[in-house]
Amino acid sequence: MRPLSLRAARTTVASAVLASFFLAPPASASATAAPVCGGTQAPTFGTASPNTSLNNAFTTYGNSNARLDDWTGADSTYSVKLPDGRTVFGFSDTFLGQVRADGSRPMTIMDGGTTPFPNNTFVVRSTSGAMTTAHGGTVANPTALLPPRDASHLYWAADMTVHNGEVQQPYREYWKGTGPWQVKFERNVLARFSTSNLNQPVSVTDLPSSRKIMWGSALLRDGGYTYIYGTEDLGADGKHLYIARVNGTDLRGTWSYRTSSGLFDSTSEAAAVRVLSGVSNEFSVSKRGNFYILLTHDTKEAFSAQIDTYLSCSPAGPFTDERTVYLAPQAKPLHYSYNSHAHASLTTTNNLVVSYNVNTLDETKGELNENYQDVTVYRPRFINVPVTG
Repeated sequence: MRPLSLRAARTTVASAVLASFFLAPPASASATAAPVCGGTQAPTFGTASPNTSLNNAFTTYGNSNARLDDWTGADSTYSVKLPDGRTVFGFSDTFLGQVRADGSRPMTIMDGGTTPFPNNTFVVRSTSGAMTTAHGGTVANPTALLPPRDASHLYWAADMTVHNGEVQQPYREYWKGTGPWQVKFERNVLARFSTSNLNQPVSVTDLPSSRKIMWGSALLRDGGYTYIYGTEDLGADGKHLYIARVNGTDLRGTWSYRTSSGLFDSTSEAAAVRVLSGVSNEFSVSKRGNFYILLTHDTKEAFSAQIDTYLSCSPAGPFTDERTVYLAPQAKPLHYSYNSHAHASLTTTNNLVVSYNVNTLDETKGELNENYQDVTVYRPRFINVPVTG
């Protein structure tokens, strides 16, 4: 089914690698000496625990059946805080519609059922905690915020930022085939949304794509620039980090790329160099004092449950001192976790709020598939990671 086949394709497509997931224990991140930045010792991370408040909020909202065109499960789970205090959560593949009393859902429309399944949506949380879903189309026929150009393509979400009162969000366009693992990245685009109408973009424009780097894996505003982090996904040859930046907060500006000099001294995407390997297709970079924290699922091992941090004294890296801050629990043998982010909009002084996604490798056809039988599988999990220093 589509949520399994497309989203799992981000992690791996090899059944031999899948077998290694069940046979090999996860490897721990090997920590090196922590950097000292500006004379300050590195932050330390405590024992993570579930963020009960956010988990319960999404469970209650997803199960409410108050509307049949709203969110019941999704992945990606980026967030940004609007100037008026609302928080926008950006999702990729999204189940909308009904949740039955037994915790199951009808099949998607594409599988012959009644559940809409757009490839990108927002959930908007008000200052009081109330949630609503933003999608394209109509209540009776909801579509993606960015509908695909044809039946062979789709857009998945990347990170978000706010510029002059509008939401700017890169999206990645993928070609999809008819087979369960046929998906290929093609290009990046930038969607702009008015905060007064999050159901439809004001514009969609092209972003740099010549290197097949998926830009927007993370965004960070710092020191008068917006840093744009990208992932080069080479499948069996690993996933690699690249960095660009733009003056100010408008992603439509001229991009400069981190080159082999360590500087942002070229406006040519061809000059961009790898900064780190083992990152996910989606991650986060956040600033804490003199330090920059890159948080990602470890992709050096297939289907790893490790959520790792790296530290740097600069938003441009190098990122070192890899440490595992959480090992995502595996509720059932076919479940896997992926694409963790720290949420700057939700984080407090001594606590990182982190989300990660869960899916299943169950390929059962029809309503007996886990994603139909149990709506809780394909929902984000939120955790608190204590941090000091």
